Amino acid sequence: MRRRLAAINSDLTAQPDAALVDILRVPERFVSPTRRILRRIGYALAALFTAVLIVYLDRDGYRDVRGGELSLLDCLYYATVSLSTTGYGDITPVTPGARLVNVLVITPLRVMFLIVLIGTTVETLTSQSRAALKIQRWRSRVRNHTVVIGYGTKGRTAVAAMIGDEVAPADIVVVDENADVLERARSAGLVTVHGDATKADILRLASAQHAKSIIVATDDDASAVLVTLTARELAPKAKIIAAARESDNQHLLRQSGADSTVVSSETAGRLLGIATQTPSVVEIMEDLLTPDAGFAIAEREVTPKEVGGSPRHLQDIVLGVVREGRLLRINSPEVDTVEPGDRLLYIRDADED
Repeated sequence: MRRRLAAINSDLTAQPDAALVDILRVPERFVSPTRRILRRIGYALAALFTAVLIVYLDRDGYRDVRGGELSLLDCLYYATVSLSTTGYGDITPVTPGARLVNVLVITPLRVMFLIVLIGTTVETLTSQSRAALKIQRWRSRVRNHTVVIGYGTKGRTAVAAMIGDEVAPADIVVVDENADVLERARSAGLVTVHGDATKADILRLASAQHAKSIIVATDDDASAVLVTLTARELAPKAKIIAAARESDNQHLLRQSGADSTVVSSETAGRLLGIATQTPSVVEIMEDLLTPDAGFAIAEREVTPKEVGGSPRHLQDIVLGVVREGRLLRINSPEVDTVEPGDRLLYIRDADED
């Protein structure tokens, strides 16, 4: 199995960051055009006044055709015509020191000044370089994030639930082969990777090996099994949650490395059946699954005061206890008392912080 995974893994992750611009997209913070223009004007003025200061401090090394020592206005005039490449020649550097300063300082300032003046064109030409630099920074820093594989109905709903639970969009990476749905993900502020998630190199681009959790929300169970297998190979410590369309495939996802599975079609079918008899039950379940309104299911650590007590007698409505990574329901004899290190699965008011 490891040889099979290695066979599908190409050297995509070894490519330079510039080659990944069309595959990996990191959202960029919006900056208004006015602010961009003002920033460029500030850079241009900074370059101009730096040149003025340098020339003024070394004004004895320059000669004016009119004669006499250069004034501050003369230095401003020289810096302006020099940086703009006009160069009338009425003021020139004559000493070796002044000429060396022009070569090492004034010329780079002139280049920077021109770049600022034609910033829009330069920005277009350097957009790929900036995107590559952004990718490089993101890949070196991203840790403990969530990778969502598939941005269909299930994937979008999962992302909405996480954002409702106050997970930052920048901490969510979406992997999909559909460019249109990835555009929707980017507009929501999510990092996106365009490619087939059954390939290990694509998951590496999403930094799945450093992820805290991986959600597999593909459209078919066969892909889900292969993606889960590949993800588990790359991220042995990550929590993998996989969606299956049919319950018969749950055990395959478990064997592939999924920590938990959700059967989407049967869950929806059960809700539809329950709604015919007790629609209020479905309503409260929808309420519990919606984190930003009404009630919500949450998990927290036990407090020192709660240790030794019964979870049934706490102020919160406790549904279960997570002990050593295993969920114990509230009616289990093993949870008569709360132990240090336990986590409580409880119902909270979604309006509370």
